[in-house]
Amino acid sequence: MTFKTALAGATLLATLSLASTSAFALTVGFSQIGSESGWRAAETTLTKQQAEQRGVDLKFADAQQKQENQIKALRSFIAQGVDAILIAPVVATGWDAVLKEAKEAEIPVVLLDRMVDSDKDLYLTAVGSDLVHEGKVAGDWLVAEVKDKSCNVVELQGTTGSSPAIDRKNGFEQALAGHDNLKIIRSQTGDFTRTKGKEVMESFLKAEDGGKNICALYAHNDDMAVGAIQAIKEAGLQPGKDILVVSIDAVPDIFLALAAGEANATVELTPNMAGPAFDALDAFFKDGTQPAKFIQTESKLYTQADDPKKIYEEKKGLGY
Repeated sequence: MTFKTALAGATLLATLSLASTSAFALTVGFSQIGSESGWRAAETTLTKQQAEQRGVDLKFADAQQKQENQIKALRSFIAQGVDAILIAPVVATGWDAVLKEAKEAEIPVVLLDRMVDSDKDLYLTAVGSDLVHEGKVAGDWLVAEVKDKSCNVVELQGTTGSSPAIDRKNGFEQALAGHDNLKIIRSQTGDFTRTKGKEVMESFLKAEDGGKNICALYAHNDDMAVGAIQAIKEAGLQPGKDILVVSIDAVPDIFLALAAGEANATVELTPNMAGPAFDALDAFFKDGTQPAKFIQTESKLYTQADDPKKIYEEKKGLGY
């Protein structure tokens, strides 16, 4: 099914039988970045669950954190003649050629949780959080928490060049602007992984008098924060007390850290991006309804005061 046939054949399609809870039985290609974090694994699980519930034939491709693998996957989906493509892009740039190929094949593309630096006409819609806002919420929490106290901050960035890394950094810096008592003294990528987060935090601690010169850690995702928490403990310091920890995603394990007093705050990024994406595709194929170019999901700040043990129990079965 193509853009053209979706619009021209809306009346005919309306007579077709429904498949599960989806308006139409679709074949959809899904190019996932990989499984670099618990949040990413949950997004994959929920996308597959949403597809099954809606009768969507989902063709899944794991890119293992490599853009060239995603581009190959998209070209494979195009060659197979899928009805639509979902992609969580590993980086923001370098997509123009393959997105143009999808458009020429009249296959709508939906971006999940990350944006691309391409013409908006090359994709149908994007589903995600306001990544800049997420970073600002984290920064606002830290500003309020430390008040007038002098605070040196170390930052664990996400994958270099990815929209979450760029936007979460920008939002955090916006929150700190004008608060001269807060200063980011070190910032380095941890690639969104626990292993790299721990490794980079170890280097931060060694460089800053064993961590004595660090007031707070800001991590672009919870997995890096969990790795960093381990490094802080191994350095003989108390995470959550000696070094404040604020991060983003709200995966189950960060709630265990919050309950243990080893993390202080997290900003939620829902892993269910596929639900709104499939809703948009259903409406588009049914009668040509054009969705908004950006469908924003809800985010929320959680702290130790929000019954983290209860939230952990609620989240642990979601595929993280």
